[in-house]
Amino acid sequence: MLWIIFGGMLFVAVLIIAVPLYRSQKNLSATSLLSIVSIVVIAAVIYSQIGTPKVPTDVAETPNVEAMVASLAARLQENPTDVEGWKMLGRSYLQLKDFSGAITAYEQAVNLESSQNAQTLADLGEVIMLSDPRTLHGRAGELFENALVLEPNNPKALFYSGMAAIDRGEPELGAERWEALLATSPPPNIESMLRQRIAELRGEAAPPPAEGPAENSNLVIHVNVSLGTAAAAAAPQDATVFIIARDPGQPSPPLAAVRRRVSELPAVVEIGDADAMIPGRVPSGFKSIEILARVSMSGQPIAQPGDWFGQQVIETSAAEEVQITIDQIVP
Repeated sequence: MLWIIFGGMLFVAVLIIAVPLYRSQKNLSATSLLSIVSIVVIAAVIYSQIGTPKVPTDVAETPNVEAMVASLAARLQENPTDVEGWKMLGRSYLQLKDFSGAITAYEQAVNLESSQNAQTLADLGEVIMLSDPRTLHGRAGELFENALVLEPNNPKALFYSGMAAIDRGEPELGAERWEALLATSPPPNIESMLRQRIAELRGEAAPPPAEGPAENSNLVIHVNVSLGTAAAAAAPQDATVFIIARDPGQPSPPLAAVRRRVSELPAVVEIGDADAMIPGRVPSGFKSIEILARVSMSGQPIAQPGDWFGQQVIETSAAEEVQITIDQIVP
């Protein structure tokens, strides 16, 4: 099912980015269009690492998110100088595909920071570009360049400015920007894709894929999940338990997730590459991952005060059965 969802999202991304660019440039060749599509494919995976969606969530579905966003927007009307609040509102609107709302929120944050925060400039550039891909060569492109002046190694600005350079016929500049992106140490699967694309831009043979432990190519982790005494007394038997594998350095979105019920615990649960949230971004692509098990007292995938959880960081190269006791409470 995740592959079908991803395929649909990718098709929409091609329509959003490639087709408007094709229509806006009469001299755009079919070869160029295919190049744009290939960039979109790379972007779909890279976006999970450097893109905006960092709204705290453990899984893709977010019930009642509209109500939460409306509440945040109302709170900002009472406290309009809350910079971080405006950024969170921008991320939330983007989650809802409300590009107009996201642009307005990020513009508020940029103004409050006097255009001196590279990440906020890059975030604003991203939502403007997503609302109208042609702005990659207009205002959005300018914002990415301004972000690089403030922070030359900003991953998002490097990625999108590299995309812009490639599209306007400057492949070497695009390759240079993406080489700089490599220096930010992206995960191995993304690094391999970037290196391959850079080699194509320069007419070179694609480098061989980085070698990794063969035993991790289809990683499965066995997680022994149990409830602590307090959690067992508090949690309803029909409450949902989320078991999540995530990058300790960037917890959202998770790498993989499965669900169980409290009534099924204790249990040994399998989680691994087959449960990946985004194809290509799998637990085996990371040296270490965090395994988290959380009882959702509200039924929502977003962690809420009162939820019970347990967690542990493990090395994927030596992954054995992981013991997780759910005995901590979300404050």
